[in-house]
Amino acid sequence: MTRSFNSTYSGLSTTVFETMSRLAREHRAVNLGQGFPDDPGAPDIRQRAADAVISGWNQYPPMMGIPELRQAISTHFSHHQGVTFDPDTEIMVTSGATEAIAGALFALIEPGDEVVLFEPMYDAYLPLVKRAGGIPKFVKLSPPDWRFTAESLMAAFSPRTKLVLFNNPLNPSATVCPVEDLSMLAHFCMAHDAIALCDEVWEHVVFDCLVHLPLCALPGMRERTVKISSAGKIFSLTGWKVGFVMAPTEIMRVLSKSHQFLTFTTPPNLQAAVAYGLAKEDAFFRTMRDDFQQARDYLANGLKGLGFSVLPSQGTYFLNVDLAPMGVNDDMAFCQKLVAEHGVAAIPVSAFYAEDPVRTIMRLCFAKKRETLDAALERLSHVKPA
Repeated sequence: MTRSFNSTYSGLSTTVFETMSRLAREHRAVNLGQGFPDDPGAPDIRQRAADAVISGWNQYPPMMGIPELRQAISTHFSHHQGVTFDPDTEIMVTSGATEAIAGALFALIEPGDEVVLFEPMYDAYLPLVKRAGGIPKFVKLSPPDWRFTAESLMAAFSPRTKLVLFNNPLNPSATVCPVEDLSMLAHFCMAHDAIALCDEVWEHVVFDCLVHLPLCALPGMRERTVKISSAGKIFSLTGWKVGFVMAPTEIMRVLSKSHQFLTFTTPPNLQAAVAYGLAKEDAFFRTMRDDFQQARDYLANGLKGLGFSVLPSQGTYFLNVDLAPMGVNDDMAFCQKLVAEHGVAAIPVSAFYAEDPVRTIMRLCFAKKRETLDAALERLSHVKPA
């Protein structure tokens, strides 16, 4: 064929997840690269979904989401984060958070608008921004603290800035943004009249008594923030793909039009089960965090005992290993060798950068059963840190 295709997607290389998962299968490796728990999830929530398939509604649900779920979302975030959204005009259900991000970008920016992105970043962000016609402007974050500065924001923001895509807690770095940094970002958004598109899917998966503070809760940000959440992350049911979008009515009107022509609806049985789950007692969410924190500590302590340099993990399913003390300056090559020679799959964090990547960090997923972590640690014991 001599036809050309869309350059944004036809020019993309194979994702690091596909590459490392393929290598993991080929070498029968312990896969700590993919970010999902190997636990099936809460039985009562799954049972609610099953019951809803048999006895509930299985035709098109309302485009904005079933009323039961939208009310549950409103109640949940008012209780847990102190932010209030009108379930009728300010909340929408999507088929996953990635659809919500894509729909928001397609709805809110015009070709030529500048979009501020923080690196390292979720790998879907950049192609979606480009496909929507946005011009990416990067703020580079580096270990060990992964924090931005006023100077780095000043270099990224301009009179053409339309939108900021901000992930907190930050997936690749496993960090929670400090309140002083959130306030700084809010100041820049207001000064440049920019919309904040906030990917907050990890908001419940934070550790060490940290509390998630949504950007929309800061003064002046409620009217310019789109908050995105994910039932898949809240309930460790990553295959369900049920996302929530919360935004002021004026913004939600255009977001809903984008959603209408992307997926339109989300399975009603899953929505019913998520509504049930969001109403669960606080102890459910505390236990979930405690369980993940114990898994984090188990893997971190095991790695430290083997001589690896482990960076702090404040949230998400991940922790990072600093390879620089081992003399490694190519994390991709190191991870490829690790899976081939030692049978452990990890993710090189350089894959989450578009420009000038940090090449000395390896990311591991600790949201696994104890026997999976033990198998990985046994194999990693044959790697000799400097």
